[in-house]
Amino acid sequence: MSDHLERPIEGPLGNALFGSDIVAETLRALDIPYIALNPGASYRGLHDSIVNYLGNKAPQMLLCLHEETAVAICQGYAKVTGKPLAACVHSNVGLFHATMAIFNAWCDRMPALILGATGPVDAPKRRPWIDWIHTARDQGAMVRPYTKWDDQPHSPEAARESLLRANWMTRTAPMGPVYVNLDAGMQEAPLDQPLPPIDTARFMPPVTSAVPDDQVTQALALLRNAKSPVILMGRVSRDTDAWDQRVAFAEGLNARVMTDLKIGAAFPTDHPLHVGAPATLLTPDGAAALSAADVILSLDWVDLGGTLRAAGGAPGAKVIQISLDHHLHNGWSMDHQALPPVDLFIAADPDIAMSQLLRTPALPADLPPPAPPPTTFAAGPIGVPTLGEALRHACGTRAVSLLHLPISWNGATWPLRHPLDFLGSDGGGGIGAGPGISVGAALALRGSGRLPVSICGDGDFLMGVTALWTAVHYRIPLLLVVANNRSFFNDELHQERVARMRNRPVENRWIGQRIDDPAIDMAKLAEGQGATGFGPVEDAADLVEIFNKAIAVVEQGGVAVVDVRVTPGYAAVTTAALMGTGRG
Repeated sequence: MSDHLERPIEGPLGNALFGSDIVAETLRALDIPYIALNPGASYRGLHDSIVNYLGNKAPQMLLCLHEETAVAICQGYAKVTGKPLAACVHSNVGLFHATMAIFNAWCDRMPALILGATGPVDAPKRRPWIDWIHTARDQGAMVRPYTKWDDQPHSPEAARESLLRANWMTRTAPMGPVYVNLDAGMQEAPLDQPLPPIDTARFMPPVTSAVPDDQVTQALALLRNAKSPVILMGRVSRDTDAWDQRVAFAEGLNARVMTDLKIGAAFPTDHPLHVGAPATLLTPDGAAALSAADVILSLDWVDLGGTLRAAGGAPGAKVIQISLDHHLHNGWSMDHQALPPVDLFIAADPDIAMSQLLRTPALPADLPPPAPPPTTFAAGPIGVPTLGEALRHACGTRAVSLLHLPISWNGATWPLRHPLDFLGSDGGGGIGAGPGISVGAALALRGSGRLPVSICGDGDFLMGVTALWTAVHYRIPLLLVVANNRSFFNDELHQERVARMRNRPVENRWIGQRIDDPAIDMAKLAEGQGATGFGPVEDAADLVEIFNKAIAVVEQGGVAVVDVRVTPGYAAVTTAALMGTGRG
């Protein structure tokens, strides 16, 4: 982060004097590097403490133009690092804005330390009107079904303990967002006396879940005796050693492997053992592999039950499930998906379980060079596959992290060979998350040598576009490509399906869906926030040259947005699933 940005004039320093000073110094003690926020009077005390008590360092503020962006940045950062950032949202109104992003992080099983504020809880201390509508009796109830834990401490000492517990819980598998609501009166009140120092490390005990030896024996016996084992590589870490272990394990068993675009890269997608191309929904190749399997090993696969049903139930296979996700299942959200049939359940973190199952040092996979993308592109309309191939060609041999991809993406376009090659989807299906998640991920990747690339649909981009200002302001390099089909095309397919079922004109599916007349200039929206805009690009022959220019901007530390006008359409398997004409 550039040192010249938002550095306050130094004031008198000393011991913590106010309740919010305790909150601020606890965040620093917890090693929270950034706090993403949209300003609000309910936490003005904490805001002052971060600026004037901590000097806006560790954590440093990231000013956002919407609370949903603030939480999405936390999610994107966690996708890379596995660690939480803090976000601060103003009272009940800010929390209302942030709820979609919190749900995304919840479904994505990503850590985030979300701070809110209310009050003053003590009614005589409230300002007329405004403090009353910004006070909630149980503010945490707004997000309790999709957070791991929440609290509303009423003293500085209680606030410190609450933050310690929240940080510990959000970092412990299965991870998820937590919410701590701070009373405005508590923040602004002077301390009666200094709090005694504590060793925060003692309140952060690591929690691991090893696999019992008898379950290791059972799992290995099933897998080694299998003739057609399949491994579903689900929610796993970005750790490169764990990646190598998964590759070595699959190769040792000669097991087929499936991965999923809903989550981050988990296995080389051009490995001979990988089944087809990764996708968001079950492909025919995947369904065939599962139907032929005699043992299926799930490493915390998202929607194991639904996947097996889509493959015909896989009735002949023994199913091994390794997951801790059941600890987060509740009666409000159905994000736990269908109940799967399981013959051996191992309650453990998949990375830890894999190291126990492997029991031998892992060696990196020795894969042949990936097939190069085309070098020239004929003039004409642009499909999403062509966009992907041209972008891959322009990126060349650079280490690229795909931060976000649209539904229309074809997983065969770009081989994934590293855990940071692709970071997964938004988690909860919340349109508008792509830009904010991309900014958070790009922040985490800054200085890593990897080129951060995000591809968003036009609807997703438009709902979250103001996240770009934060990236530009804080000098966070990012290339964002808009796959702009000028429509909420997913819903066009749904309307076509309904029309066919009712024997009505499918030609009307576009009404109330098209984002056209006038067409929105995405590049100008980016330029208005200080980014460099390119396009709209409408001819495939122009793509590589424009992508080269955009990459040059990013490599100089800038933010580049390329508006690519693509023809509407999805990969065949995606269209079939959305239309209800195929499995999945």
